[in-house]
Amino acid sequence: MKYVPHAYQTYATEFILTHPVAAILLQMGLGKSVITLTAMKTLFERRAIHRALVIAPLRVARDTWPEEIEKWDHLKGLTYSVAVGTAAERKAALRRDVQIHIINRENLCWMMASGLPLAYDMIVVDELSSFKNWQSKRFRALLQMRPTVGRIAGLTGTPTGNGLMDLFAEYRVLDLGERLGRFIGRYREAYFLPDRRNAQQVFTWKPRPGAEEEIYRKIGDITVSMKSVDYLKMPECIFSTVHVHMDAEERKKYETLKEKLFLQVREDQLVDAKNAASLCGKLAQMAGGACYTEDGSVARIHDRKLDALEDLIEATGGHPLLIAYWYRHDLERIQERFPQVRNLLTARDFQDWKAGKIEAAAIHPASAGHGLNLQQGGNTLIWFGLTWSLELYQQMNSRLWRQGQTADTVVIYHIVTKDSIDEQILAALGRKDRTQESLINAVRANLG
Repeated sequence: MKYVPHAYQTYATEFILTHPVAAILLQMGLGKSVITLTAMKTLFERRAIHRALVIAPLRVARDTWPEEIEKWDHLKGLTYSVAVGTAAERKAALRRDVQIHIINRENLCWMMASGLPLAYDMIVVDELSSFKNWQSKRFRALLQMRPTVGRIAGLTGTPTGNGLMDLFAEYRVLDLGERLGRFIGRYREAYFLPDRRNAQQVFTWKPRPGAEEEIYRKIGDITVSMKSVDYLKMPECIFSTVHVHMDAEERKKYETLKEKLFLQVREDQLVDAKNAASLCGKLAQMAGGACYTEDGSVARIHDRKLDALEDLIEATGGHPLLIAYWYRHDLERIQERFPQVRNLLTARDFQDWKAGKIEAAAIHPASAGHGLNLQQGGNTLIWFGLTWSLELYQQMNSRLWRQGQTADTVVIYHIVTKDSIDEQILAALGRKDRTQESLINAVRANLG
């Protein structure tokens, strides 16, 4: 296929070429992969680099990057190997004399410990936000490799999924601490104040007055951001909330668990929340209609969301729809009520969805977040169970609301249990989005 870049794509490619360290904050659908590959092809031709490593989520490493290389005419000649599969298959792929090695982020630690002679001139981190935890093994593995590599490009559409604290680790691996510092403690002291705390233990931090602007100023020289709605002809996206209500008996069970942290559903079924984090999860499950018990069985509480889902399926009149679930028992109850719902897991499942062969599909946000193009299969998404993760939430929505969606509108429904933790989750996603929006606006590309 002939590549005719938009102005913003040319701008982003040139930014990577002229910035050895680059943070490319491209919202979903703007073509991160082809922009970066175009820059890499030029760098190879100029002999500025000789071998590059792409680190990406598993499905994206296995499917999306190879598809992009094969898809575009101007990328013909780029050689690559994909290091996924068994340890023997990964080693064989990394030993191949090609220009680009592609590996999934989960195997980065394995690669560093493999003993293979690894020499790269450039690293591309697809979904830089997955390195936001400065204590994670993958962060440390990348940081170990980073000083010997001259060029790095970090790609993401969700840089601050959980707030400004995420930026420390992301930029630490990019510029080795030049802009935001080398130590998380000093970063916190400089830009944050204790928020929720218990004596000497601080649970959450809040930005100091003016900290946001100062952080954005410091990272602005290596950062370019773009919003899809600014550069693409996007369909209208309509968000709708469908409320369901528990009856008195169901509400009593919910409130009992909330107050006492345990609930005896039946003689042989005990729901036990051992701490606050566990309680949040149990309440979210109960809002959905079922809950895992202490022995791993499933206690059914209500079918309110299933009833609402039935109404939505009927209202769509047979048009394809995608259902996002969070807990395994949600999927089981959905498929028990609606046998036609197919869980998207394999490459064949995704192909059939995109071909319009599936009327109703279920998908877990964690397995579908990054890089999957599902817009050909339908334009309706239903959130049966919500996630606290802004990154997964936005990535899931963007599977349908993106460039290439042929429908005039994309409709995203949230089935929310009234007066439950569902409402808190939805509100939290809105608050996080405002922080992320501020960052993207602060360093947004100006194409003149």
